Amino acid sequence: MSGHSKWSTIKRKKEKADAERGKVFTKFIREITTAARLGGGDESANPRLRTAILAAKAVNMPQANIERAIKKGTGELPGVVYEEKTYEGYGPGGVALLIDALTDNTNRTTSEVRHLLTRYHGNMGESGCVSWMFAKRGLIAVNRQDCDEDRLMEVALEGGADDMTTEDDVYEIVCSQESFADVKEALDANQIPTVSAEITMIPKTTVKVEGKQAEQILKLMEALEDFDDVQQVYSNFDIEE
Repeated sequence: MSGHSKWSTIKRKKEKADAERGKVFTKFIREITTAARLGGGDESANPRLRTAILAAKAVNMPQANIERAIKKGTGELPGVVYEEKTYEGYGPGGVALLIDALTDNTNRTTSEVRHLLTRYHGNMGESGCVSWMFAKRGLIAVNRQDCDEDRLMEVALEGGADDMTTEDDVYEIVCSQESFADVKEALDANQIPTVSAEITMIPKTTVKVEGKQAEQILKLMEALEDFDDVQQVYSNFDIEE
């Protein structure tokens, strides 16, 4: 399985467990707050905020939490100002890693990311060393049991999607960043529930890893995702299912 598919499957299961104790909401609150601070609190005029809200709703974040995060971003409520930071590096087997963070303490975040990479047999790279290996795309997952494949494909393509594949027990819909909101709204209008909806970085090529290195890269990905300052982790590993 390619990095985005394998990891997105693992992450969906992880987010489901995290959502039960509210942990997953932390990352969405930071993104919504930052999007509102940078582009204003009107989601119709702020594409990043609109995308963040759609993703938060996909994991059932309460509307009250969303509204509070927006108000923190616009200054109507007191809140922390987060700085955006992207780290690039390599994991076990030479796989590429792209790590997006939102932090109120860059020194702390950089130190912890570097520590985690070293601990799990990876290393930090220079800016630009791996980002060219990825393309920014919209990715929406729908449980196979929730919708007929032909109907889902019809709705998704009419909404502006580029492709749809089957991964384990879900359909994965891929679209451009620009058409992401339109595709999600087309699914909602047709009462098709989504498991997850996000803007992600999909690798253009993959690196095959096996055995111990495969275990190490998955442990590294989980450790990075568990760090509150880290918003997203992307990789181009290819692991046998």
